[in-house]
Amino acid sequence: MNTNNKFVITINRELGSGGRTVGHKLAEKLGVEFFDKALIKALQEKYHLTVEEIERLKGRDQGWWANFKRTMTGPTNDDTFFVTKMGSEPELLETEEVFRAETEILKALAKDESCVIAGRSGFYIFRDHPNHLSILIQASMIHRVARVTDEQNMTKEEARMTIDKVDRMRENYVNKYAKTSRYDTRNYDLVLNMDELTEDAAVNTIMAYIQGMVH
Repeated sequence: MNTNNKFVITINRELGSGGRTVGHKLAEKLGVEFFDKALIKALQEKYHLTVEEIERLKGRDQGWWANFKRTMTGPTNDDTFFVTKMGSEPELLETEEVFRAETEILKALAKDESCVIAGRSGFYIFRDHPNHLSILIQASMIHRVARVTDEQNMTKEEARMTIDKVDRMRENYVNKYAKTSRYDTRNYDLVLNMDELTEDAAVNTIMAYIQGMVH
């Protein structure tokens, strides 16, 4: 990947690994935009987007993304759309139309500017992008449970149940639309385990990897 040209970095992460925060910090370090599930969902809900509506919007208003960004009020809590009250079903397995719309949105954003994208099967969507870096961020279950327990005010049992549910749903999502496993390391250029890394250390590791790449 060459940061002198327009690029896209995709980050797939496990719930409780801190991957979203790493992605956000990495984007800040690189001076580019950060996109995730929450922002894409907000975009879809604001404009009631389908693939056809996206094409119509792009054709009518070349500044559609800049206009949307001005409506955003601030950062979204990590995994807001994935961690729900116990007993409810997170809305993660979506329709083919929603997946296609999200794909079109992400491709449009990456075409417009360099960016870091967390989740949303980005590693698959941008698999043929000429200047793409794909990253997987993982952590042990002990690490993940501790983080979710602290951030979501859950018991350890609730956190473990939530992690298991989200893991299954995310894997099913990737299986359904990307026809692969999110745990298959062949889908990634770089895999990080966060057990012994701070978020800043993870960002520094990624930056060192980028700087060491042969262009």
